[in-house]
Amino acid sequence: MAQPQVVVVGNEKGGAGKSTLAIHIVVGLLHAGHKVAIIDLDLRQRSLSHFFANRAAWTAANGHVLPMPTEPDLGDGKALARASDEDQLATFEAAYAQCGEVDIILIDTPGGDTALSRAAHARADQIVTPMNDSFVDFDLLGQVDPVTLELLKPSIYSESVWEARKQRAIKEGRHATIDWLVVTNRLAVAEARNRRRLEERMAKLAKRVGFRVGPGLRDRVIYRELFPFGLTVADLSNDVRPVAVSLAHVAARQEMRNLMMAMGLDEASLNSLSALDAAA
Repeated sequence: MAQPQVVVVGNEKGGAGKSTLAIHIVVGLLHAGHKVAIIDLDLRQRSLSHFFANRAAWTAANGHVLPMPTEPDLGDGKALARASDEDQLATFEAAYAQCGEVDIILIDTPGGDTALSRAAHARADQIVTPMNDSFVDFDLLGQVDPVTLELLKPSIYSESVWEARKQRAIKEGRHATIDWLVVTNRLAVAEARNRRRLEERMAKLAKRVGFRVGPGLRDRVIYRELFPFGLTVADLSNDVRPVAVSLAHVAARQEMRNLMMAMGLDEASLNSLSALDAAA
């Protein structure tokens, strides 16, 4: 059997919408017909795991059937967070081995440079990094001159991805690499000049360190209001509708399609994300 593709959602800064992005990627992949396993390494918050626990409870209570990922047992997340690096890595490797026969393994990483995060990145076939439209977030990817705002050099997270790529090449041969997609996430109405400046630096850094820039998810209430049910806009239909559906949900569905397209999902699979358009 072919090895599963490993998608790592990573960013060493908290607050960029990493877990929300991971949730929507997993649900998009499930609706596209993929068998998915998840590993939630954000040990304290466990938002990805909690979302799918909510999903299982809500669908069972309401008599619906929706696609679910498999998830190996990491045990007590808070206890694991306090464990030694050696014990954490052993638990991660055991969980990875339990993922079974799936198409894709998605790993949600903690917002920091940890042994677990480095181990996950080293296994990645694709890294998806959310970044808000702010130079605060950009600082993890690249440093700019404080006077001219010209790009100076790659920063700490870019160096982490470079190290993961180097380990991959050593292990699998010099042509092995990791696809890196940086998505602009949680965009709000912002001052146009600041966003333009940021996009110009992003384009320069992308060429320098080797990532692609793609669309993420805007800062919408609808992404948050569906979390307690374990649902996304991709799940909504005439039958599954715990909240009133509006044209804003249709726009959010299009954002999901754009994200999945940037990740490389084919057009036929993307068609499975279109049912809400007719239902709204």
